[in-house]
Amino acid sequence: MKEITELFSGLGTHIDPEVAIPVAVAVVGFVAIYFLLRKKELPPEIVAEEQQEQPEAPSDEPEKADQAPDTPPAEVVESAPESPAPQFAAPEPIAVEEKEIVAPPPDPVPAPLPTEVPEEPVPVEEVELEAEESESEEDTAAAEQEVVAEEEEEPEQDFFSKLSLGLSKTRRGILQNLEHVFSSGRVDDAAWDEFEEILIMSDMGVSTTAKLREKVSSAVSAGDSRDMEKIKTLLEKEILDILRGVESPVAEFSAKPAVFMVAGVNGVGKTTSIGKIANRFTQDGKKVMVAAADTFRAAAVEQLGVWAERVGSDFLRGQTGADPSAVAYDAVKASVSRDIDLLIIDTAGRVHTKTGLMDELKKLRRVVARELEGAPHETLLVVDATTGQNAVEQARVFGEAIGITGIVLTKLDGTAKGGIIVAIAEQLGLPVKYIGVGEGLGDLREFDAEQFTKALFTSDKEALH
Repeated sequence: MKEITELFSGLGTHIDPEVAIPVAVAVVGFVAIYFLLRKKELPPEIVAEEQQEQPEAPSDEPEKADQAPDTPPAEVVESAPESPAPQFAAPEPIAVEEKEIVAPPPDPVPAPLPTEVPEEPVPVEEVELEAEESESEEDTAAAEQEVVAEEEEEPEQDFFSKLSLGLSKTRRGILQNLEHVFSSGRVDDAAWDEFEEILIMSDMGVSTTAKLREKVSSAVSAGDSRDMEKIKTLLEKEILDILRGVESPVAEFSAKPAVFMVAGVNGVGKTTSIGKIANRFTQDGKKVMVAAADTFRAAAVEQLGVWAERVGSDFLRGQTGADPSAVAYDAVKASVSRDIDLLIIDTAGRVHTKTGLMDELKKLRRVVARELEGAPHETLLVVDATTGQNAVEQARVFGEAIGITGIVLTKLDGTAKGGIIVAIAEQLGLPVKYIGVGEGLGDLREFDAEQFTKALFTSDKEALH
Protein backbone atom coordinates (compact mmCIF):
# COMPACT_ATOMS: atom_id res chain seq x y z
CA MET A 1 0.00 0.00 0.00
CA LYS A 2 2.90 2.29 0.80
CA GLU A 3 4.38 1.68 -2.61
CA ILE A 4 1.07 2.42 -4.32
CA THR A 5 0.71 5.62 -2.29
CA GLU A 6 4.12 6.75 -3.28
CA LEU A 7 3.34 5.92 -6.92
CA PHE A 8 0.25 8.10 -6.93
CA SER A 9 2.06 10.85 -5.12
CA GLY A 10 4.90 10.71 -7.63
CA LEU A 11 2.44 11.17 -10.42
CA GLY A 12 1.30 14.32 -8.73
CA THR A 13 -2.20 13.10 -8.21
CA HIS A 14 -4.14 13.22 -5.06
CA ILE A 15 -6.07 9.95 -5.12
CA ASP A 16 -7.08 8.31 -1.96
CA PRO A 17 -5.73 4.73 -2.05
CA GLU A 18 -8.55 3.48 0.04
CA VAL A 19 -10.96 4.50 -2.73
CA ALA A 20 -8.82 3.65 -5.74
CA ILE A 21 -8.02 0.12 -4.74
CA PRO A 22 -11.66 -1.06 -4.55
CA VAL A 23 -12.33 0.62 -7.87
CA ALA A 24 -9.44 -1.17 -9.50
CA VAL A 25 -10.58 -4.48 -8.09
CA ALA A 26 -14.04 -3.88 -9.49
CA VAL A 27 -12.64 -3.06 -12.93
CA VAL A 28 -10.53 -6.20 -12.90
CA GLY A 29 -13.59 -8.17 -11.90
CA PHE A 30 -15.61 -6.79 -14.80
CA VAL A 31 -12.76 -7.60 -17.18
CA ALA A 32 -12.58 -11.14 -15.87
CA ILE A 33 -16.33 -11.57 -16.28
CA TYR A 34 -16.04 -10.22 -19.81
CA PHE A 35 -13.41 -12.81 -20.76
CA LEU A 36 -15.40 -15.54 -19.11
CA LEU A 37 -18.43 -14.63 -21.22
CA ARG A 38 -16.33 -14.80 -24.36
CA LYS A 39 -15.15 -18.23 -23.34
CA LYS A 40 -18.80 -19.35 -23.08
CA GLU A 41 -19.59 -18.10 -26.58
CA LEU A 42 -16.69 -19.89 -28.28
CA PRO A 43 -17.49 -23.53 -27.35
CA PRO A 44 -20.95 -23.56 -29.04
CA GLU A 45 -19.30 -22.72 -32.37
CA ILE A 46 -16.89 -25.55 -31.98
CA VAL A 47 -19.73 -27.86 -31.00
CA ALA A 48 -21.68 -26.77 -34.09
CA GLU A 49 -18.74 -27.76 -36.30
CA GLU A 50 -18.60 -31.09 -34.55
CA GLN A 51 -22.35 -31.58 -35.05
CA GLN A 52 -21.88 -31.26 -38.80
CA GLU A 53 -19.23 -33.95 -38.81
CA GLN A 54 -20.70 -36.34 -36.20
CA PRO A 55 -23.97 -37.32 -38.06
CA GLU A 56 -21.93 -39.25 -40.61
CA ALA A 57 -20.94 -41.79 -37.96
CA PRO A 58 -22.21 -40.65 -34.54
CA SER A 59 -22.08 -44.07 -32.92
CA ASP A 60 -18.63 -45.10 -34.20
CA GLU A 61 -15.91 -44.30 -31.60
CA PRO A 62 -12.93 -44.90 -33.92
CA GLU A 63 -14.18 -42.18 -36.21
CA LYS A 64 -14.25 -39.68 -33.30
CA ALA A 65 -10.64 -40.47 -32.69
CA ASP A 66 -9.89 -39.78 -36.30
CA GLN A 67 -11.67 -36.44 -36.12
CA ALA A 68 -9.56 -35.18 -33.22
CA PRO A 69 -6.48 -34.40 -35.31
CA ASP A 70 -8.63 -32.41 -37.72
CA THR A 71 -9.36 -29.81 -35.03
CA PRO A 72 -6.61 -27.15 -34.89
CA PRO A 73 -4.70 -27.44 -31.56
CA ALA A 74 -4.26 -23.70 -31.23
CA GLU A 75 -7.98 -23.10 -31.20
CA VAL A 76 -8.53 -25.73 -28.60
CA VAL A 77 -5.90 -24.30 -26.30
CA GLU A 78 -7.11 -20.74 -26.68
CA SER A 79 -10.80 -21.51 -26.33
CA ALA A 80 -10.51 -23.82 -23.36
CA PRO A 81 -7.53 -23.00 -21.13
CA GLU A 82 -9.52 -23.71 -18.01
CA SER A 83 -11.45 -26.77 -16.93
CA PRO A 84 -14.88 -25.09 -16.80
CA ALA A 85 -14.91 -24.73 -20.61
CA PRO A 86 -15.45 -28.43 -21.39
CA GLN A 87 -18.06 -28.53 -18.64
CA PHE A 88 -20.08 -25.92 -20.50
CA ALA A 89 -19.56 -27.70 -23.87
CA ALA A 90 -20.49 -31.11 -22.53
CA PRO A 91 -24.28 -30.57 -22.50
CA GLU A 92 -24.30 -29.70 -26.21
CA PRO A 93 -23.83 -33.28 -27.50
CA ILE A 94 -27.03 -34.15 -25.68
CA ALA A 95 -28.90 -32.03 -28.17
CA VAL A 96 -27.20 -33.94 -30.95
CA GLU A 97 -28.28 -37.20 -29.42
CA GLU A 98 -31.81 -35.86 -29.12
CA LYS A 99 -31.74 -35.03 -32.83
CA GLU A 100 -30.63 -38.56 -33.57
CA ILE A 101 -33.55 -39.87 -31.52
CA VAL A 102 -36.01 -37.60 -33.31
CA ALA A 103 -34.65 -38.52 -36.76
CA PRO A 104 -35.79 -42.21 -36.73
CA PRO A 105 -39.54 -41.39 -36.76
CA PRO A 106 -39.40 -40.68 -40.53
CA ASP A 107 -38.51 -44.36 -41.01
CA PRO A 108 -41.94 -45.72 -39.96
CA VAL A 109 -43.70 -43.05 -42.05
CA PRO A 110 -43.02 -44.72 -45.43
CA ALA A 111 -43.94 -48.08 -43.95
CA PRO A 112 -47.73 -47.62 -44.36
CA LEU A 113 -47.26 -46.37 -47.94
CA PRO A 114 -46.82 -49.88 -49.39
CA THR A 115 -50.03 -50.92 -47.66
CA GLU A 116 -51.90 -48.08 -49.40
CA VAL A 117 -50.60 -48.95 -52.85
CA PRO A 118 -52.68 -52.16 -53.33
CA GLU A 119 -55.81 -50.23 -52.33
CA GLU A 120 -55.62 -48.06 -55.46
CA PRO A 121 -56.16 -50.81 -58.07
CA VAL A 122 -59.13 -52.21 -56.19
CA PRO A 123 -61.66 -50.12 -58.15
CA VAL A 124 -59.99 -51.25 -61.36
CA GLU A 125 -60.46 -54.85 -60.36
CA GLU A 126 -64.07 -54.13 -59.50
CA VAL A 127 -64.57 -52.59 -62.93
CA GLU A 128 -63.00 -55.64 -64.52
CA LEU A 129 -65.27 -57.87 -62.48
CA GLU A 130 -68.27 -55.82 -63.57
CA ALA A 131 -67.10 -56.09 -67.16
CA GLU A 132 -66.80 -59.84 -66.78
CA GLU A 133 -70.26 -59.98 -65.23
CA SER A 134 -71.69 -57.92 -68.10
CA GLU A 135 -69.97 -60.23 -70.57
CA SER A 136 -71.41 -63.21 -68.76
CA GLU A 137 -74.85 -61.59 -68.93
CA GLU A 138 -74.37 -61.05 -72.66
CA ASP A 139 -73.29 -64.66 -73.01
CA THR A 140 -76.38 -65.70 -71.08
CA ALA A 141 -78.57 -63.60 -73.37
CA ALA A 142 -76.88 -65.15 -76.40
CA ALA A 143 -77.48 -68.57 -74.93
CA GLU A 144 -81.13 -67.70 -74.43
CA GLN A 145 -81.35 -66.66 -78.06
CA GLU A 146 -79.85 -69.97 -79.07
CA VAL A 147 -82.44 -71.73 -76.96
CA VAL A 148 -85.11 -69.68 -78.65
CA ALA A 149 -83.71 -70.68 -82.02
CA GLU A 150 -83.85 -74.31 -80.96
CA GLU A 151 -87.45 -73.83 -79.90
CA GLU A 152 -88.12 -72.47 -83.35
CA GLU A 153 -86.98 -75.78 -84.81
CA GLU A 154 -89.13 -77.89 -82.50
CA PRO A 155 -90.85 -80.85 -84.15
CA GLU A 156 -94.34 -80.42 -85.47
CA GLN A 157 -95.59 -82.95 -82.94
CA ASP A 158 -94.41 -80.70 -80.10
CA PHE A 159 -96.14 -77.69 -81.61
CA PHE A 160 -99.32 -79.72 -82.08
CA SER A 161 -99.27 -80.66 -78.41
CA LYS A 162 -98.81 -77.01 -77.48
CA LEU A 163 -101.61 -75.98 -79.84
CA SER A 164 -103.92 -78.65 -78.46
CA LEU A 165 -103.22 -77.61 -74.89
CA GLY A 166 -103.69 -73.97 -75.86
CA LEU A 167 -107.13 -74.78 -77.22
CA SER A 168 -108.05 -76.90 -74.20
CA LYS A 169 -110.44 -74.30 -72.72
CA THR A 170 -112.25 -73.91 -76.03
CA ARG A 171 -112.37 -77.68 -76.50
CA ARG A 172 -113.78 -78.32 -73.04
CA GLY A 173 -116.35 -75.58 -73.51
CA ILE A 174 -117.61 -77.28 -76.67
CA LEU A 175 -117.16 -81.03 -76.23
CA GLN A 176 -117.97 -81.43 -72.54
CA ASN A 177 -121.12 -79.36 -72.82
CA LEU A 178 -122.23 -81.19 -75.98
CA GLU A 179 -121.67 -84.53 -74.30
CA HIS A 180 -123.79 -83.38 -71.37
CA VAL A 181 -126.61 -82.40 -73.74
CA PHE A 182 -126.70 -85.49 -75.96
CA SER A 183 -125.71 -88.15 -73.41
CA SER A 184 -129.10 -87.80 -71.72
CA GLY A 185 -130.80 -89.38 -74.74
CA ARG A 186 -132.99 -86.36 -75.26
CA VAL A 187 -132.67 -85.25 -78.91
CA ASP A 188 -135.19 -82.59 -79.79
CA ASP A 189 -135.33 -78.95 -80.72
CA ALA A 190 -134.42 -77.94 -77.17
CA ALA A 191 -131.28 -80.09 -77.38
CA TRP A 192 -130.29 -78.51 -80.67
CA ASP A 193 -130.97 -75.07 -79.18
CA GLU A 194 -128.46 -75.90 -76.47
CA PHE A 195 -126.13 -77.09 -79.22
CA GLU A 196 -126.29 -73.61 -80.77
CA GLU A 197 -125.79 -71.89 -77.42
CA ILE A 198 -122.62 -73.90 -76.77
CA LEU A 199 -121.09 -72.92 -80.11
CA ILE A 200 -122.05 -69.26 -79.70
CA MET A 201 -120.37 -69.23 -76.28
CA SER A 202 -117.16 -70.32 -78.01
CA ASP A 203 -117.48 -67.23 -80.28
CA MET A 204 -118.31 -68.99 -83.51
CA GLY A 205 -120.99 -66.39 -84.13
CA VAL A 206 -124.75 -66.63 -84.62
CA SER A 207 -124.82 -67.07 -88.38
CA THR A 208 -121.96 -69.59 -88.41
CA THR A 209 -123.56 -71.57 -85.57
CA ALA A 210 -126.92 -71.70 -87.38
CA LYS A 211 -125.25 -73.19 -90.47
CA LEU A 212 -123.39 -75.76 -88.40
CA ARG A 213 -126.61 -76.83 -86.63
CA GLU A 214 -128.41 -77.29 -89.91
CA LYS A 215 -125.67 -79.46 -91.46
CA VAL A 216 -124.95 -81.58 -88.39
CA SER A 217 -128.62 -82.17 -87.44
CA SER A 218 -129.55 -83.16 -90.99
CA ALA A 219 -126.66 -85.65 -91.12
CA VAL A 220 -127.58 -87.32 -87.83
CA SER A 221 -130.28 -89.96 -88.26
CA ALA A 222 -132.74 -90.78 -85.58
CA GLY A 223 -130.85 -93.92 -84.63
CA ASP A 224 -127.49 -92.12 -84.34
CA SER A 225 -128.75 -89.14 -82.43
CA ARG A 226 -127.60 -90.59 -79.12
CA ASP A 227 -124.12 -91.37 -80.43
CA MET A 228 -121.97 -88.53 -79.14
CA GLU A 229 -118.94 -89.65 -81.15
CA LYS A 230 -120.97 -89.42 -84.32
CA ILE A 231 -122.07 -85.84 -83.55
CA LYS A 232 -118.52 -84.82 -82.64
CA THR A 233 -117.14 -86.31 -85.88
CA LEU A 234 -119.72 -84.50 -87.99
CA LEU A 235 -119.08 -81.18 -86.25
CA GLU A 236 -115.32 -81.57 -86.70
CA LYS A 237 -115.76 -82.25 -90.42
CA GLU A 238 -117.93 -79.17 -90.96
CA ILE A 239 -115.51 -76.89 -89.11
CA LEU A 240 -112.59 -78.30 -91.12
CA ASP A 241 -114.40 -77.56 -94.37
CA ILE A 242 -114.89 -73.92 -93.32
CA LEU A 243 -111.27 -73.45 -92.25
CA ARG A 244 -109.86 -75.04 -95.36
CA GLY A 245 -111.53 -72.27 -97.33
CA VAL A 246 -109.29 -69.68 -95.64
CA GLU A 247 -106.11 -71.69 -95.48
CA SER A 248 -103.54 -69.75 -97.47
CA PRO A 249 -99.72 -69.72 -97.39
CA VAL A 250 -97.81 -66.48 -96.93
CA ALA A 251 -96.98 -64.70 -100.17
CA GLU A 252 -93.89 -66.02 -101.89
CA PHE A 253 -90.91 -63.74 -102.37
CA SER A 254 -91.48 -63.02 -106.03
CA ALA A 255 -90.40 -59.40 -105.46
CA LYS A 256 -87.36 -58.02 -103.69
CA PRO A 257 -87.94 -56.59 -101.27
CA ALA A 258 -91.23 -58.18 -100.33
CA VAL A 259 -93.24 -55.76 -98.19
CA PHE A 260 -95.47 -56.79 -95.29
CA MET A 261 -97.72 -54.07 -93.87
CA VAL A 262 -99.05 -54.97 -90.41
CA ALA A 263 -102.10 -53.29 -88.84
CA GLY A 264 -104.25 -53.76 -85.77
CA VAL A 265 -105.63 -51.99 -82.75
CA ASN A 266 -103.50 -51.37 -79.67
CA GLY A 267 -103.04 -54.28 -77.32
CA VAL A 268 -103.63 -57.17 -79.73
CA GLY A 269 -99.97 -58.25 -79.81
CA LYS A 270 -99.04 -56.54 -83.06
CA THR A 271 -95.45 -55.65 -82.16
CA THR A 272 -94.77 -59.10 -80.72
CA SER A 273 -96.19 -60.78 -83.80
CA ILE A 274 -93.94 -58.67 -86.05
CA GLY A 275 -90.91 -59.78 -84.06
CA LYS A 276 -91.91 -63.43 -84.39
CA ILE A 277 -92.55 -63.14 -88.14
CA ALA A 278 -89.17 -61.45 -88.60
CA ASN A 279 -87.54 -64.24 -86.64
CA ARG A 280 -89.09 -66.95 -88.83
CA PHE A 281 -87.73 -65.43 -92.04
CA THR A 282 -84.37 -64.60 -90.45
CA GLN A 283 -84.01 -68.24 -89.48
CA ASP A 284 -84.70 -69.14 -93.12
CA GLY A 285 -81.72 -67.02 -94.18
CA LYS A 286 -83.65 -63.99 -95.36
CA LYS A 287 -82.40 -60.46 -94.81
CA VAL A 288 -85.17 -58.69 -92.92
CA MET A 289 -85.80 -55.04 -92.07
CA VAL A 290 -88.36 -53.83 -89.55
CA ALA A 291 -89.68 -50.25 -89.85
CA ALA A 292 -91.40 -48.54 -86.91
CA ALA A 293 -94.08 -46.31 -88.45
CA ASP A 294 -95.95 -46.14 -85.14
CA THR A 295 -94.37 -42.77 -84.40
CA PHE A 296 -96.99 -41.63 -81.88
CA ARG A 297 -96.04 -44.17 -79.21
CA ALA A 298 -92.37 -44.04 -78.18
CA ALA A 299 -92.79 -47.23 -76.17
CA ALA A 300 -93.93 -49.11 -79.27
CA VAL A 301 -90.86 -47.96 -81.20
CA GLU A 302 -88.51 -49.00 -78.40
CA GLN A 303 -90.21 -52.37 -78.05
CA LEU A 304 -89.94 -53.04 -81.77
CA GLY A 305 -86.26 -52.07 -81.68
CA VAL A 306 -85.65 -54.64 -78.95
CA TRP A 307 -87.36 -57.31 -81.03
CA ALA A 308 -85.32 -56.40 -84.10
CA GLU A 309 -82.08 -56.64 -82.12
CA ARG A 310 -83.17 -59.90 -80.60
CA VAL A 311 -83.90 -61.64 -83.90
CA GLY A 312 -81.00 -60.01 -85.76
CA SER A 313 -82.91 -57.92 -88.31
CA ASP A 314 -82.31 -54.38 -89.55
CA PHE A 315 -84.32 -51.65 -87.87
CA LEU A 316 -85.51 -48.27 -89.14
CA ARG A 317 -87.24 -45.72 -86.97
CA GLY A 318 -88.54 -42.19 -87.41
CA GLN A 319 -88.63 -39.29 -85.02
CA THR A 320 -91.37 -39.20 -82.42
CA GLY A 321 -94.46 -37.57 -83.87
CA ALA A 322 -93.19 -37.78 -87.45
CA ASP A 323 -95.52 -38.57 -90.35
CA PRO A 324 -95.92 -42.40 -90.48
CA SER A 325 -96.14 -42.24 -94.27
CA ALA A 326 -92.74 -40.50 -94.38
CA VAL A 327 -91.24 -43.31 -92.28
CA ALA A 328 -92.75 -45.88 -94.65
CA TYR A 329 -91.31 -43.97 -97.62
CA ASP A 330 -87.82 -43.98 -96.08
CA ALA A 331 -88.16 -47.66 -95.23
CA VAL A 332 -88.94 -48.64 -98.82
CA LYS A 333 -85.97 -46.63 -100.13
CA ALA A 334 -83.63 -48.04 -97.50
CA SER A 335 -84.73 -51.64 -98.11
CA VAL A 336 -84.01 -51.30 -101.81
CA SER A 337 -80.55 -49.78 -101.25
CA ARG A 338 -79.61 -52.41 -98.64
CA ASP A 339 -80.77 -55.35 -100.75
CA ILE A 340 -83.36 -56.42 -98.15
CA ASP A 341 -85.44 -59.56 -98.80
CA LEU A 342 -88.36 -58.66 -96.53
CA LEU A 343 -89.54 -55.30 -95.22
CA ILE A 344 -92.09 -55.38 -92.38
CA ILE A 345 -93.79 -52.05 -91.67
CA ASP A 346 -95.41 -51.63 -88.27
CA THR A 347 -98.30 -49.17 -88.47
CA ALA A 348 -99.77 -47.21 -85.59
CA GLY A 349 -102.45 -48.94 -83.57
CA ARG A 350 -105.72 -47.74 -85.06
CA VAL A 351 -109.18 -47.82 -83.52
CA HIS A 352 -111.33 -49.08 -86.35
CA THR A 353 -114.18 -46.76 -85.34
CA LYS A 354 -112.12 -43.59 -85.90
CA THR A 355 -112.47 -42.42 -89.51
CA GLY A 356 -109.56 -39.96 -89.40
CA LEU A 357 -107.13 -42.58 -88.16
CA MET A 358 -108.21 -45.07 -90.79
CA ASP A 359 -107.72 -42.40 -93.49
CA GLU A 360 -104.14 -41.94 -92.34
CA LEU A 361 -103.60 -45.70 -92.64
CA LYS A 362 -104.93 -45.58 -96.20
CA LYS A 363 -102.43 -42.81 -97.00
CA LEU A 364 -99.55 -44.91 -95.74
CA ARG A 365 -100.59 -47.79 -97.94
CA ARG A 366 -100.81 -45.52 -100.98
CA VAL A 367 -97.28 -44.22 -100.39
CA VAL A 368 -95.87 -47.75 -100.17
CA ALA A 369 -97.72 -48.81 -103.33
CA ARG A 370 -96.47 -45.73 -105.20
CA GLU A 371 -92.81 -46.22 -104.28
CA LEU A 372 -92.62 -49.95 -104.99
CA GLU A 373 -94.68 -51.72 -107.63
CA GLY A 374 -96.91 -54.45 -106.24
CA ALA A 375 -96.34 -53.42 -102.62
CA PRO A 376 -97.52 -54.15 -100.05
CA HIS A 377 -97.39 -57.83 -100.93
CA GLU A 378 -99.09 -58.79 -97.67
CA THR A 379 -101.38 -56.61 -95.56
CA LEU A 380 -101.79 -58.45 -92.30
CA LEU A 381 -104.29 -57.69 -89.56
CA VAL A 382 -103.41 -58.84 -86.05
CA VAL A 383 -106.49 -59.91 -84.09
CA ASP A 384 -106.75 -60.89 -80.43
CA ALA A 385 -108.74 -64.13 -80.10
CA THR A 386 -109.99 -63.09 -76.65
CA THR A 387 -111.90 -60.07 -78.02
CA GLY A 388 -114.69 -62.26 -79.35
CA GLN A 389 -117.07 -60.96 -81.98
CA ASN A 390 -115.39 -57.55 -81.91
CA ALA A 391 -112.53 -59.23 -83.79
CA VAL A 392 -114.91 -59.94 -86.68
CA GLU A 393 -115.89 -56.26 -86.84
CA GLN A 394 -112.23 -55.20 -86.77
CA ALA A 395 -111.44 -57.51 -89.67
CA ARG A 396 -114.36 -56.18 -91.68
CA VAL A 397 -113.49 -52.47 -91.21
CA PHE A 398 -109.75 -52.86 -91.80
CA GLY A 399 -110.47 -55.06 -94.81
CA GLU A 400 -112.60 -52.36 -96.39
CA ALA A 401 -110.02 -49.63 -95.67
CA ILE A 402 -106.69 -51.17 -96.70
CA GLY A 403 -107.53 -54.51 -98.27
CA ILE A 404 -106.51 -57.08 -95.68
CA THR A 405 -104.86 -60.12 -97.28
CA GLY A 406 -104.44 -62.18 -94.13
CA ILE A 407 -105.27 -62.54 -90.44
CA VAL A 408 -102.79 -63.12 -87.63
CA LEU A 409 -104.78 -64.59 -84.74
CA THR A 410 -103.00 -64.23 -81.40
CA LYS A 411 -103.60 -65.39 -77.81
CA LEU A 412 -105.41 -68.57 -78.71
CA ASP A 413 -103.81 -70.22 -75.71
CA GLY A 414 -105.78 -69.94 -72.51
CA THR A 415 -109.00 -68.63 -74.06
CA ALA A 416 -112.39 -70.33 -74.22
CA LYS A 417 -113.24 -68.29 -77.33
CA GLY A 418 -111.00 -69.97 -79.91
CA GLY A 419 -114.02 -70.45 -82.15
CA ILE A 420 -113.61 -66.85 -83.38
CA ILE A 421 -111.34 -68.13 -86.14
CA VAL A 422 -114.28 -70.12 -87.52
CA ALA A 423 -116.50 -67.02 -87.46
CA ILE A 424 -113.92 -64.88 -89.30
CA ALA A 425 -113.39 -67.58 -91.88
CA GLU A 426 -117.09 -68.24 -92.49
CA GLN A 427 -118.38 -64.66 -92.35
CA LEU A 428 -115.56 -62.73 -94.04
CA GLY A 429 -113.64 -65.37 -95.94
CA LEU A 430 -110.35 -63.66 -95.03
CA PRO A 431 -107.31 -65.94 -95.18
CA VAL A 432 -105.75 -66.85 -91.83
CA LYS A 433 -101.97 -66.65 -92.20
CA TYR A 434 -100.61 -67.13 -88.68
CA ILE A 435 -101.84 -68.27 -85.29
CA GLY A 436 -100.15 -67.64 -81.95
CA VAL A 437 -100.33 -69.98 -78.98
CA GLY A 438 -97.68 -68.57 -76.64
CA GLU A 439 -95.05 -65.94 -75.91
CA GLY A 440 -92.05 -67.79 -77.34
CA LEU A 441 -90.56 -66.97 -80.73
CA GLY A 442 -91.59 -70.38 -82.01
CA ASP A 443 -95.17 -70.05 -80.80
CA LEU A 444 -96.33 -68.20 -83.94
CA ARG A 445 -96.91 -70.61 -86.83
CA GLU A 446 -98.47 -70.57 -90.24
CA PHE A 447 -102.08 -71.61 -90.05
CA ASP A 448 -102.85 -75.24 -90.89
CA ALA A 449 -106.61 -75.92 -91.03
CA GLU A 450 -106.33 -79.67 -90.50
CA GLN A 451 -103.88 -79.34 -87.64
CA PHE A 452 -105.98 -76.66 -85.94
CA THR A 453 -109.22 -78.66 -86.23
CA LYS A 454 -107.57 -81.83 -84.97
CA ALA A 455 -106.14 -79.98 -81.98
CA LEU A 456 -109.57 -78.50 -81.25
CA PHE A 457 -111.17 -81.95 -81.00
CA THR A 458 -108.28 -83.92 -79.45
CA SER A 459 -108.62 -84.83 -75.79
CA ASP A 460 -106.06 -83.64 -73.27
CA LYS A 461 -104.65 -87.14 -72.82
CA GLU A 462 -104.22 -87.60 -76.57
CA ALA A 463 -102.55 -84.19 -76.84
CA LEU A 464 -99.92 -85.13 -74.25
CA HIS A 465 -99.09 -88.33 -76.11
